[in-house]
Amino acid sequence: MTSLISESFEVAPKATPIMADLPKEHFIASVTEDYDVTCWGCGLHLLLPSHAPVFKCGWCGALTNQNAGKRECKYFWLRRLRDRCFVCILLMFMLFVICGGVWAAFPVIFSISYFRGIFHSIITFILSVTTVYTFSSASFACAGTPPCVVWGSYPAVGKGALENYTFCQLCSKPKSPRSHHCRSCGMCILDMDHHCPFIGNCVGAANHRHFIALLISVVTSTFYISIMTVYVCWHIWPSITYEPFDHSYGFGSDFAMRAIREIVYGLLKSVVLLSPRGLVLVYLFVSSVSLGIGLSILLWQQLCFIYEGKTYLNHLNDGVGEKDCQNLVQFFGCPYSFSIYLPHCSLSRFLPSFRKKTQRHKK
Repeated sequence: MTSLISESFEVAPKATPIMADLPKEHFIASVTEDYDVTCWGCGLHLLLPSHAPVFKCGWCGALTNQNAGKRECKYFWLRRLRDRCFVCILLMFMLFVICGGVWAAFPVIFSISYFRGIFHSIITFILSVTTVYTFSSASFACAGTPPCVVWGSYPAVGKGALENYTFCQLCSKPKSPRSHHCRSCGMCILDMDHHCPFIGNCVGAANHRHFIALLISVVTSTFYISIMTVYVCWHIWPSITYEPFDHSYGFGSDFAMRAIREIVYGLLKSVVLLSPRGLVLVYLFVSSVSLGIGLSILLWQQLCFIYEGKTYLNHLNDGVGEKDCQNLVQFFGCPYSFSIYLPHCSLSRFLPSFRKKTQRHKK
């Protein structure tokens, strides 16, 4: 195969395989030392004027890193075992919350009002089904694989067909610029955000929307559980006994501290008198509040990244995105415009945009 002349750059030199487009004076200069390399994307032989570890092919646009070696993925089975354990524990916890909440709360709710019992049963069923469905979609579905492209043969690979593609040494196939190799899953993930051990899967282009829906469903469910546990505990909690306060010393800070101490001590004594249903309700309240706070922070972080038009990995790599509310609309699958039904109505004009607008000064 014919050797090709390349142009040198500081970081990634771009090899130009077409010699007919170069002026004649470029062929007069002699190359004192050249390096014969092969592009993995199109298979063309390239001549680099200097040894560069990373170069870009001028025909297909693929990036080649000559120093990249195939590193062994150690403890892969241990990562997979960890993910499976997390998924099993989380499924058992969800089953306990649903069944335990129904067993502890609903007899009290039905005893208060039959209509309220039916109403809260419907809400509990909807939240349970939504949470289990979104968890299954985010956990057991593929996170997203890079597109399949033709590579390795010059006649088949067109000009610019592999622009900024790299070669994954672990998967032994091309990797698109928006892909990242996950060592826990053992494959390249398109638009990878992060690997979540609690769902045992990566969060990528194919299941990112299901992951956000799971966070919304869990945060809503924990908020609902915390309210219902407080409501039920209000009706079944034993009476709190405390010593009468002495008002002879006034109502200063010492009186407030003594009152708080007596109330807390009375609550702790009443917990001992709680039935098993009450103890389950206390546990559900503490776990739902703590879990809801943590997942609310994670949900807010994810929505901020989507608003900025980037993922968590892009944020770590100082990726630059365009901040716009339309990123949220596009992420959740809503079209920008309803041109089919309303040709002159565009949704983007009603959404706020925080992009910096250039100001024109009048002369």
